[in-house]
Amino acid sequence: MRVIEASELAGLLGREVAVSDWFEVTQERIDGFAAVTEDRQWIHVDAAKASAESPYGRTIAHGFLTLALLSHLSREAVEVRGAFTRRINYGLNRVRFPAAVLDGARVRGRFVLTAVEKVEGGLQVVWGVTVEIEGGAKPACVAEWVTRMYV
Repeated sequence: MRVIEASELAGLLGREVAVSDWFEVTQERIDGFAAVTEDRQWIHVDAAKASAESPYGRTIAHGFLTLALLSHLSREAVEVRGAFTRRINYGLNRVRFPAAVLDGARVRGRFVLTAVEKVEGGLQVVWGVTVEIEGGAKPACVAEWVTRMYV
């Protein structure tokens, strides 16, 4: 994990700030996400049907599961220190899912700092995030993620 001070952010604009550790996306996690979101499409939860009918030959994670992992991956990768009381997910400007995450695959996040600005009560930080799949030719997710840190 990389630890940086909030005062250092402006000097890191346009640079890769951190890379998370690899994180395994298990079928158990996929099933749990399906249950929480009520998205039980067979390509995610039916291993037998996915083996027979899916172009991937097995189940795959939901794109939104991959996206939801950004919070975890970022906490593993970088800590911005300052007098902040909370950090919130403010939204996304753009998201794409170029490749599927197969059951059992490992992913990691790469975080490029693309913008920092003062907002009332804190800072708005925009991260260019690429979620890589171990051994994959294409990333699982490419997103522009807007976060806010409040004092």
